[in-house]
Amino acid sequence: MPAQPAHVLTSFGGGNALSAFRAAALVRRLQAVAPGVDGVSARFVHWVASDAALDADSTETVRRLLSYGPAAGPIASGPHTTVVVVAPRLGTLSPWASKATDIAHSCGVPIRRVERVTEYTLASATPLTETERSACATLLHDRMTESAFADVEASAALFDERDAEPMAHVDVLGYGRAAIEDANTTFGLALSDDEIDYLVDAFTTLGRNPTDVELTMFAQANSEHCRHKIFNADFVIDGVPQERSLFGMIRHTEAVAGQHTVVAYSDNSSIMEGGPITRWAPEGTDRPSRYTARPDDVHVLMKVETHNHPTAISPFPGAATGSGGEIRDEGATGRGSQPKAGLTGFAVSNLRLPGTAEPWEADDYGAPDHIASPLEIMTAAPLGAAAFNNEFGRPGLGGFFRVYEQTVDGVRRGYHKPIMSAGGLGAIRASQTHKVRYPAGSLLIQLGGPGMRIGMGGGAASSMAAGANAAELDFDSVQRGNPEIQRRGQEVINHCWLLGEDNPILAIHDVGAGGLSNAFPELVDDAGLGARFDLSAVPLEESGLAPKEIWSNESQERYVLAIAPESLERFAALCERERCPFSVVGVATDDGKLVLAPGPDDGEGDDRPIDMPMEVLLGKPPRMTRDVARIVRSAPALDLAGLDVREAAYAILRHPSVASKRFLITIGDRSVGGLNHRDQMVGPWQVPVADVAVTLSDYTGLAGQAMASGERMPLAAVDAPASGRMAVGEALTNLLAAPVELPRVKLSANWMAACGEAGEDAALYDTVQAVAMELCPALGISIPVGKDSLSMRTRWSDASGAEKQVTSPVSLVVSAFASLDTVAGTWTPQLLPGSELVLVDLGAGKDRLGGSMLAQVSGQFGNEVPDLDDPARLVSLAAALLQLRAEGLVTSYHDRSDGGLWATVCEMAFAGATGVQLDVGTVEALFSEELGVLLGIDPANEGRVLEVLASHGLGGLSSVVGRTAPDRRVHVNRGEVALLDEPLRDLAQAWDEVSWRIAALRDNPECADEEHDAFGADATGLVVEPTFEVTEDVAAPHIASGVRPKVVILREQGVNSHVETAFAFDRAGFEVYDVHMTDLQAGRFDLGDAVGLVACGGFSYGDTLGAGEGWARSVLFNPRLTEMFGTFFAREDSFGLGICNGCQMFGALAEIIPGADAWPRFTRNRSEQFEARLSLVEVLDSPSIFFTGMAGSRVPIAVAHGEGLADFSVQGNAASVVRSARFSLADGTPATTYPANPNGSPDGLTAVTTPDGRFTAMMPHPERVARNAQLSWTPAPLDEPSPWLRMFRNARVWVG
Repeated sequence: MPAQPAHVLTSFGGGNALSAFRAAALVRRLQAVAPGVDGVSARFVHWVASDAALDADSTETVRRLLSYGPAAGPIASGPHTTVVVVAPRLGTLSPWASKATDIAHSCGVPIRRVERVTEYTLASATPLTETERSACATLLHDRMTESAFADVEASAALFDERDAEPMAHVDVLGYGRAAIEDANTTFGLALSDDEIDYLVDAFTTLGRNPTDVELTMFAQANSEHCRHKIFNADFVIDGVPQERSLFGMIRHTEAVAGQHTVVAYSDNSSIMEGGPITRWAPEGTDRPSRYTARPDDVHVLMKVETHNHPTAISPFPGAATGSGGEIRDEGATGRGSQPKAGLTGFAVSNLRLPGTAEPWEADDYGAPDHIASPLEIMTAAPLGAAAFNNEFGRPGLGGFFRVYEQTVDGVRRGYHKPIMSAGGLGAIRASQTHKVRYPAGSLLIQLGGPGMRIGMGGGAASSMAAGANAAELDFDSVQRGNPEIQRRGQEVINHCWLLGEDNPILAIHDVGAGGLSNAFPELVDDAGLGARFDLSAVPLEESGLAPKEIWSNESQERYVLAIAPESLERFAALCERERCPFSVVGVATDDGKLVLAPGPDDGEGDDRPIDMPMEVLLGKPPRMTRDVARIVRSAPALDLAGLDVREAAYAILRHPSVASKRFLITIGDRSVGGLNHRDQMVGPWQVPVADVAVTLSDYTGLAGQAMASGERMPLAAVDAPASGRMAVGEALTNLLAAPVELPRVKLSANWMAACGEAGEDAALYDTVQAVAMELCPALGISIPVGKDSLSMRTRWSDASGAEKQVTSPVSLVVSAFASLDTVAGTWTPQLLPGSELVLVDLGAGKDRLGGSMLAQVSGQFGNEVPDLDDPARLVSLAAALLQLRAEGLVTSYHDRSDGGLWATVCEMAFAGATGVQLDVGTVEALFSEELGVLLGIDPANEGRVLEVLASHGLGGLSSVVGRTAPDRRVHVNRGEVALLDEPLRDLAQAWDEVSWRIAALRDNPECADEEHDAFGADATGLVVEPTFEVTEDVAAPHIASGVRPKVVILREQGVNSHVETAFAFDRAGFEVYDVHMTDLQAGRFDLGDAVGLVACGGFSYGDTLGAGEGWARSVLFNPRLTEMFGTFFAREDSFGLGICNGCQMFGALAEIIPGADAWPRFTRNRSEQFEARLSLVEVLDSPSIFFTGMAGSRVPIAVAHGEGLADFSVQGNAASVVRSARFSLADGTPATTYPANPNGSPDGLTAVTTPDGRFTAMMPHPERVARNAQLSWTPAPLDEPSPWLRMFRNARVWVG
């Protein structure tokens, strides 16, 4: 029961929580459940908890601290008003509160916690009924993470101290099997019958009753989600025992093609060989130190996860924590490692976008109420995944999006239970790839965030069919994310592995499904040891957690690790510097027992939450046997009689699986880290059609990595093995856009199926066999990593009581990875004018249309699906492409996939803004989705290209099928018959429609309309037009002098762009120092020791209390730091640069920067969305020391921010501000419309400076694109610096 709060609460009013367009959209949604609502307003209210009543000074300080964002507007008024207050879910603490409280503590404010609630006022002509009020409250809050109240005062219950439920014992000795059966249902454990028997035998043998802590732990650690029982099961199919398990077949790929694999199947990520790099990092780790270059051998991490069940229940946090968990996997490999670049994928059922009536959505099958709809998922889940990646600081460079729902052979297929895939690649030192088998006595540590009452039972719940679990348990099984604290944990891990042989981390695991109850035992079991843990040592942020909740909750952003006792002092210093919480929770023992004591001191007779042999938890429960039967699936042949080719062509472009994915892409940072070469956006018009993601290994060379995805899920509705082969083929034809050698390719295979449904287990087995035992060995590649999700069905009863079910087809998502000697020669689909098109048809003219987009938009499926009939063709293609690349014969490249040759050509035309003339033999050839690639070539090279292809055995599969046309139209002829003749603009608008409609629902609809209107228009794209000689190094004489002035690269918790910033200044001749705000606060560094100060990009404090505002307030509310910064700014020999988050921080410090009084604040983008773009910026004539000699230059630059609008309404003077740069069109006109002006700043303003030019604040990221190889598009040589390096060189010249 809740008790009274043991602290004093004070409330503080806040600002406006709804912009005008969001309020208007919300009214429309409210009217759907309460037609009388005609107005809504919302404001933030803050609760502050303190140990004693705040005095007058503290009250004023807190008031200033909580003054941020737009001021509160008028409250909605009408004859009747209804208040709904939305707060964090009772018994939980929001990530916002954690970060806001951190800011308060950094500012020296004596409070315990600050929390924020939102007070909505609904206006209506008549009173709302209780049913309507309840419906409105339901609509206004997310049941998984929030609670709704009738007034602000009631929300104070957030701070009630809660009493914990007592630990329970399950009376196995008294009631036997029935006791665990009852617990299984009550606790939602999802134990199988054989596991129940196993537990009864185990505890009967031990002679004691299990606790609820032990049973909950066992259920999580042994769930299908964690132990992959089906993949390790024995299979009997049609009465015939099968030779290998599913996992055994996958392991076979490593046995026959394991070249270049370093780690497979034995850690959180797999590892493939990388190569030598030049590492760029600080010399020290626990103090301010100089960045230096050092040679190193570094390998490549690979991992792809799924987070399907949580995303179905609550899309934003479900997808956010899916990405966060996969990032932790990459950071917790070996003895510590580093995530580098990510991919995100989604598969859902039909979207049913408002305002559309698409032919493939004619049959509305329905869905259960407590699972999010596909449109809700695709509106919120991509934002969750992107937000975590953005705030953590990992670029999102690839992924997939599939929409599919159809009845095939009597089975309703689809993705009501969605697929949410999160994956990526990372880097790990060659010397740190394997965990140390540490000894007894080693300390067992939790690193990262505290435990909270969230995610209970996630591992078990993810193993169940959506809708099969109780709704309340479903909601209890989802998590919430706080990427900023995970970033802090990653910084500690980075510092550790940088120490090399002195790395204090002996072994590390991430905390995911099952929480500590799974992570700590795995960590200990890997070393062959037991352990004793202290439950009271687990860091908690909430009161009233029962022992089972403390041990098994799935609070995110945590790692567990083992260190030697003598390393503790050094490790603690690293954590203190990064403000990353940690706790010594246990000690490894050599007795093979797992003990969880209630406190630091316990005896053998105490009532321990856990006291069992390790082998009982992680031993071998009875092995599963799957006795299943095959079912032959079929569908009628595709009927093309009466096909309207034009109507079908446009419908295919509008289908979400084919259409533009920009709504998924521009919300995600694609430049952070400065090691990104190829993202999804292509060419001067930045069209989202790239086949492959490519990263750089370091800041100096051109070696790198390639990553691509492939899936052909619908085909499995009738032929699952073909679907699997096609997924591998598509991943490889995408990957081959980069200079890849096929033997160096590694695959991640993510297998999803509705196991237990008739025919599905056998179909899964046959697919794994086809891919792992046949295809991969034939290709000479292996699958060292993967994941399974085997409950891909949704069951419910409709309003009439009828039982309904949607079953996903066997779904294989393949992610392909490869190390590259050079990224140079990576092709894109940008079709150059004057090109000829050569098709390499790996389907050999079969043109099978089963499961194709043409079939789907026609309301059919078809009987014969495309397939990879001969793997040798793919091997030959890879070899041929390497030769064509070496001879420089290809200018553009795109794979053939969904939508067939038609979609491939259209996408290449969009990317090149050019017309195309295409010649096909049949309609089937136009829309066939057989594997293949389309090459853009110079017509003069046609003979040599075909000769090379023929020399690799592809002559009969290769032909010229088209060429560019000068009239910005796409012409398709079948012999003398004109099948299609369409304006490029009309096709582009159709292809962009899904992204436009979703953006209009999700973002500012005015911005969505402006971007849609601009797409496909006959306009010049990006240009590179510097007004200076880019290759001239103006700093060279100063560098030659050997004098390297000291520049501080300043960071705060959540900053993520410091390394690339340091490198750019080093290239210009500075000595660059890594300095954390804790170094200044603790007196470890003084700004008086440096000539330059650079505030870096990222998400300081997660942008809580305004972007950059918390960082600035930690200076302004600290008298000593205010004086230090003020003195530095006042010096005549100092300079400073604020980039992105640092620009926002500089703007908030304007009062102490001489000459900055006219600067604006940088506030939320006009779109109210994070904007990641390659934008054209013009350098203006200004006194800024950074832009000397650059005035008039128009150059693309990376943009990545959510709050970049230059707002003069609260600070500054637009008339007198000194402008340094602005967003521009190619002709030099200021960009005023979206997305050329991505944040809505007046006249495109994006950089300001002081009258003396010493201090400059800019929102774009020059440090991320200081090399041409870092730009998403440039016509300049990759091995040269980009025009933006001149900025940093100019600063060195100014210092002299």
